[in-house]
Amino acid sequence: MAGKPARPTNAIDQTRRMLSLVTYLRERPGAHVSDVARAFGITEDELISDLDVLPLCGTSFRGGDLLDIDTDGDRIWWHNPDLVAEPLRIAADEATALLVAARAVSTLPGLREGDRQALLRATAKVEAASGEAAGASSRLSVTFESEGGVFADVDRAISERRRLWIRYYSPSRDELTEREIDPIRLVSVGHTYVEAWCRRSEARRTFRLDRVAEIRILDEPSSPPEIELRDLSEGLVQPAAEDPEVVVEVGPGGRWVAEYYPHDSADELSEGGLRITLRTPDPASLRRLALRLGRDGRIVSPPELADSAREAAREALAAYDGLEGDQDGPYDRQEQGL
Repeated sequence: MAGKPARPTNAIDQTRRMLSLVTYLRERPGAHVSDVARAFGITEDELISDLDVLPLCGTSFRGGDLLDIDTDGDRIWWHNPDLVAEPLRIAADEATALLVAARAVSTLPGLREGDRQALLRATAKVEAASGEAAGASSRLSVTFESEGGVFADVDRAISERRRLWIRYYSPSRDELTEREIDPIRLVSVGHTYVEAWCRRSEARRTFRLDRVAEIRILDEPSSPPEIELRDLSEGLVQPAAEDPEVVVEVGPGGRWVAEYYPHDSADELSEGGLRITLRTPDPASLRRLALRLGRDGRIVSPPELADSAREAAREALAAYDGLEGDQDGPYDRQEQGL
């Protein structure tokens, strides 16, 4: 059976096979290469390739904790199965964290009852195996923010394929808007969001649940158009080439912007600054960034956004001066940096 693999494999298939291979070899010391390859439905070359990787695996990177497996080409030997094949045990702090999190999740109003019961059964098993750690975890509790009720309504609307009416706060515009949306899916990227088709803008939009001021499930069926779901593995904000371009200049204290905001370029300026070019579907949302930067940065273009940021800074200073009188505060004249 030696030769090239009979079919292509991917990393997931190989990982599953190798996990099964560890158990198989533990129970069959000195197994023949041909028998093992036949049992797993792979070629002998594929098996030898797996055996080349397994000695690099173990419970840590210390030599004694790695799998000591080798072959003479005919038979396979595992020399230290009793040292590294014992079931792993979680530490007391890990058990406490797991139990506290499990109990907190089980209280979420949006959790389906079947999932809740399954979670409670799993929690009970962990409690039984955790000993004293279970008692310590019972003295701790976590309370989720009020977005849980919104989560429940969104989850129900998705499962029943019904439209939603929401009053939504947009911090970039500092306003509440009313919208009807066809929910598509719930996603969690730092915060929890609902991705939906917005009937107001006739486009796909993403709404953060903790910014939903009011929500109602409507009788109308949800009927979003056929759209390809985005891959969010690289983050929620993924600028498109057609989005408006914004140029921001920052000093040394604002270099973090290049680390946290996806950008097209970041050119070095004198004295440690950066000229950052980025794209965003909503340039007005960057006014908050400008206020946060203060004297450490300024918006260069588009000009109307730069003017808007300066005006927002003046309004913020006026409000601050109204509270503090004539005393200089930590934000005194920061608008000059915008």
